[in-house]
Amino acid sequence: MVGKPRTEKMTHPPRGKRRMRGSRSVGDVDQRDGNDRTARNATVTELCRLAGVSRNSLYRYHVTILKALRKHQCRRPTAAQSKVRKSDEQRRIENIALRKHISALAALVDHHYAAYREASTLLERRDRELADLRGRLKLRPTW
Repeated sequence: MVGKPRTEKMTHPPRGKRRMRGSRSVGDVDQRDGNDRTARNATVTELCRLAGVSRNSLYRYHVTILKALRKHQCRRPTAAQSKVRKSDEQRRIENIALRKHISALAALVDHHYAAYREASTLLERRDRELADLRGRLKLRPTW
C-alpha cells in the first residue's frame, strides 16, 4: 500500500533516531576553549559537533534549538563592535592614567611657581639690602 507523500516537516525525530543532548545550552558553544585563547563562535557546525548529531538532523528535527541559536547569534556583538569596545576600554584606561599624570603635573607646576615666588621675594629683599648698603657708604667717584 502506497501512502501519501509527506509535505510538512517533522518537528520531532522518529523513534530510534538519536536525540540532541540537552546537557549543554546554546551559550555553551560560545565559551572559551581551554587551549585556545579566542572564543569560538556559536555556529550550527560547532553545536552539532558538541551534541553529536548531524547538521541535517538539527535543521530537520530540532527547529526550536536552531531558532535559539539564531537568536543567540543576533545578540552576539560583531567583530567590529568587539573591536570598538576593546578600543574604548583601552582609551578609558589611558584616560585614567592621563588624569593621574595631570594631577601630578599640576602639583609640579604649583611647586615651581611657589619656588619662583620665593626666589623673586628673596631677590627683591637682597636688592633692597644692597641699595641700603650703597647708600650708607656714600661712595664718591675717584678721579
